[in-house]
Amino acid sequence: MATASQSRRSARKTTSAKRRPARAAKLSRLYKPAEMSLEAWQRELRRQFGREQQFTWRNIGAEPVFSEFEVTNPASKSTYRVAIRGTEPGDNFCSCADFATSTLGTCKHIEFVLEQLARRRGGKAALRAGFRPPYSEIYVQYGSRREVRFRAGEDCPTELARLAAQYFDAEQRLLPDAFGRFETLLSAAGKINHKLRCYEDVLSLVAEVRDAERRREVLEQAFPRGTRSPAFKDLLKVPLYDYQREGALFAAKAGRVLIGDEMGLGKTIQAIAAAEILARYCGVERVLVVCPTSLKHQWEREIAKFTERPAEVIGGSQLRRREQFASPSFFKITNYDTVYRDLEAIGHWSPDLVILDEAQRIKNWNTRLARSVKRIVSPYAVVLTGTPLENRLEELISIVQFIDRFRLGPTFRLLDEHQSRDEAGRVVGYRGLDRIGQTLAPILIRRRKSEVLDQLPPRLDKNFFVGMTAEQLQHHEENRETVARVVAKWRRHGFLSEADQRRLMIGLQNMRMSCDSAYLLDQKTDSGPKADELATLLEELYEGPETKVVIFSQWLRMHELLRRRFEERSWDFVLFHGGVPANKRGSLVDRFRNDRTCRAFLATDAGGVGLNLQHANVVVNVDLPWNPAVLEQRIGRVHRLGQQQPVSVVNYVAKGTIEEGMLSVLSFKKSLFAGVLDGGESEVFLGGSRLKRFMQTVENVSSHITGPTAAEMEDLPATAAAARDGETAEHGRNGPSSEMGRHANGKGNGSGQPDRHGRGDKAESEESPRPTALLAGIVGQSRSEPLLGLLQGGLTLLEQLAVAASNPPTARVAANQGRSQTSAGLFQTARDEATGQSYLQVRLPEPEVLDRALAAFSTLLNGLRAG
Repeated sequence: MATASQSRRSARKTTSAKRRPARAAKLSRLYKPAEMSLEAWQRELRRQFGREQQFTWRNIGAEPVFSEFEVTNPASKSTYRVAIRGTEPGDNFCSCADFATSTLGTCKHIEFVLEQLARRRGGKAALRAGFRPPYSEIYVQYGSRREVRFRAGEDCPTELARLAAQYFDAEQRLLPDAFGRFETLLSAAGKINHKLRCYEDVLSLVAEVRDAERRREVLEQAFPRGTRSPAFKDLLKVPLYDYQREGALFAAKAGRVLIGDEMGLGKTIQAIAAAEILARYCGVERVLVVCPTSLKHQWEREIAKFTERPAEVIGGSQLRRREQFASPSFFKITNYDTVYRDLEAIGHWSPDLVILDEAQRIKNWNTRLARSVKRIVSPYAVVLTGTPLENRLEELISIVQFIDRFRLGPTFRLLDEHQSRDEAGRVVGYRGLDRIGQTLAPILIRRRKSEVLDQLPPRLDKNFFVGMTAEQLQHHEENRETVARVVAKWRRHGFLSEADQRRLMIGLQNMRMSCDSAYLLDQKTDSGPKADELATLLEELYEGPETKVVIFSQWLRMHELLRRRFEERSWDFVLFHGGVPANKRGSLVDRFRNDRTCRAFLATDAGGVGLNLQHANVVVNVDLPWNPAVLEQRIGRVHRLGQQQPVSVVNYVAKGTIEEGMLSVLSFKKSLFAGVLDGGESEVFLGGSRLKRFMQTVENVSSHITGPTAAEMEDLPATAAAARDGETAEHGRNGPSSEMGRHANGKGNGSGQPDRHGRGDKAESEESPRPTALLAGIVGQSRSEPLLGLLQGGLTLLEQLAVAASNPPTARVAANQGRSQTSAGLFQTARDEATGQSYLQVRLPEPEVLDRALAAFSTLLNGLRAG
């Protein structure tokens, strides 16, 4: 039987339960309740989410409730400033991006603080009473527009109220003409005996508006005739087309802009021209270029070609990158993947202008890469992408947020206005996109080739430099050593045996194949960036509904890799090669010509002769033939009589390899190789002057193979370091097959004059080559591979002996010894002046080096005994 006290407790619990209001049902983040407006739903979601958070907070102001607070998210380590002025939307402030852009007047951080204050004793009563500060404020009201507003305090004197009336309208909004004289307001208010608070974001907004107006005035004076202004005459080292002038000037006037021209119209040179305009007239001194890794050195070359401004490629270890950011230079070029780790160094360097190339890399807003890039602060920005919108509207929103986070308004409202959904809530289409275009007009310029046909030359050539993976580098360097030994042999004797000729051909051919992918040599390792870079390029090209592309590679195995990428993306194509029966070739060409869904024609050099493909407008050379005539045959299939469109020619070149060596020495004008490596004349090996010219060209090409720099090696994965240090990779390394990598009717190689802004003038490769990068020596290699180190050491010894033997002693007499010497590394040839006898001097290495060499010999001997 219950006691009296138990009955009373039960009664109190029942009464308390009746008084406690029922908890509201949790709102869905995906579906708006029918009875709620869009804004009310979004505000309630933030209130709901804020109350659930475990943020840390502290009062950094002087008041218990209507004060300023620091709110920290323990998960992201991000800290925000929150100012509490009331409970209504727009009363409060938070420094987070959502508060600034949502136009809701609240955010999860504000709602968190309001919830915490309401739980404190007296908190609810204070919030109900409202904020009545004695001081006055000038603050930013965040809504559909950012507005500078004035709020008079309870003790605001009449004198300050009269002063404010000269600068603010009846709604207490700063008048448009008052931005230019804002400091006069602050100076006059400072003489009045009253506390007036003006917040930092007010000063930032005022400065932004004033800078934009001043920039427009300066540029109007400098370019009074627009694209016809004389200031364009010496802006860059090369002239610009009218539409390129228009883009550069538009970008400079806008300050922060998206250049979304189609591929081939020269977005890069427009960005460089805009940077030069801003440097000359607006005080820009530091420009940060952020691009994919494969384009860093291409940007370096283009900057050198078009301007006199110094440029530095950022790479290597984090310490090295930090040192590079600390050094002075006008342009600094970095890649997207390292921005996250370098944000602090970038912030200290404080760029005036940021150029984002291939900006579709930040289209997914919720990736670390995108979030990191958007944390880079700069007054000016030029964003380059031919595909600002690929699949979803959110992609465009993410890119535009870097330029102007307020331009498109809150994402939830934009999607609600422009997305069409079915009954299940799935997005099935978009509507009213023209309104988005109108909203973006002040910051977006986009031209298609069809719009500027009268300005374009008939042919646009461009080189894309790509890196090499560790597996590719290993194949390339092994074969380069073979070529170097044959060249040294020819240098000594002046002729080559048939076996040496074959070794030379195979070595050079393998070097070329390794530039495409390791798969061409080992048939296992799909390792190499060219296939993926081409797929990325095609995604941009396919934005033009009429674009058709002819893709050449000498190797069928490379086409196998390309076919994989096409099939993954459900892209239609045809493959044309020497093995296609003659009676089927015509149908392949007809399908490519007539089928609108078939937009790629993959071909070996069998497709470079006798075909009429002028209905295409892009030619991609995944690898370049040696013979310039063959290259012109390829391009001539598309760029020919009857072609109605300008033709873009894209050449992929593996950086620091034999491909770049070909560019540096031959400049794609005249090749002395005469098609030897592509099935041409064999009598070049018969001797005489033709053999001499051929071998000299091989020497020159080899000497211009720079190899990866130390910084680039540090950017490679661990397997690259293993290849650099002489460690063997865990994959097969087959020699060339009887088809030499399934070479299909390939003859020769090519030339062209690359131009990266839309003209075929001087090739970019005619720059001074850097010194040849050398492989690691025997000491470094023998640590992990004793036999390899020993063999390499033996080769080094033989090569130095050969060099020594081929260099006669000089007439210099060594002091006190009566003999002449010629240095050859570790070895010196010497001649006794009395007898005329030549002999060899050996400089002994350091003791620790000898110890390692003896250890290598010991390991080798033990292995032989065990065998």
